[in-house]
Amino acid sequence: MSEDAKRTGVAQPSSDDRRSSSGSVPSKVTIKSADMKPDVQKEAVDIAIAAFEKHSVEKDVAEAIKKEFDKKYGPTWHCIVGKNFGSYVTHETNHFVYFYLDSKAVLLFKSG
Repeated sequence: MSEDAKRTGVAQPSSDDRRSSSGSVPSKVTIKSADMKPDVQKEAVDIAIAAFEKHSVEKDVAEAIKKEFDKKYGPTWHCIVGKNFGSYVTHETNHFVYFYLDSKAVLLFKSG
């Protein structure tokens, strides 16, 4: 994977990525960029879905995802959740995923 792909600038979702769900539980998953094993990516999505089911505040969703990954894969994970943010991050190899759950973006990476 190229260095540019590892350092990701996050943009707003395109109209194709926006879809309202009938409730607050995400229904559409779109992986935008990843440097992570597929089984761990799936786990990240599953943990994120569970966090969205349990929490309604984005900060709390991000905290739940981060803490779960710290517990399962060791520190130091970082998580950003929202509809509109930019980022440029450096991460450990094989420890980065950026995806959408409906219109909410989740950026999860390990660094430190």
